[in-house]
Amino acid sequence: MFKVNEYFNGNVKSLVFSAPECPATLGVMAPGEYEFGTTMVEYVTVVSGVMTVRLPGETEFKDYKPFDTFIVPKDAKFQLKIAADAAYVCLYK
Repeated sequence: MFKVNEYFNGNVKSLVFSAPECPATLGVMAPGEYEFGTTMVEYVTVVSGVMTVRLPGETEFKDYKPFDTFIVPKDAKFQLKIAADAAYVCLYK
């Protein structure tokens, strides 16, 4: 069975599923600025759109486009700026 997560008044939604190698989500983000915290290492791959991300310990934001992956360490916070609808896949390890 799938589970749906919703954040930031419905501007971010994700569908949780069990990938063969680990838990995963497939999600979408509407335009806005967001901050998330992690409890596991997260491997985020952009599927559609552009995600502008500031990773933990970084001072600058960086653009990630389709097929780009960024890794967020466990127990960390990261910021995102989304200019237009974007989609992603996240693997939790």
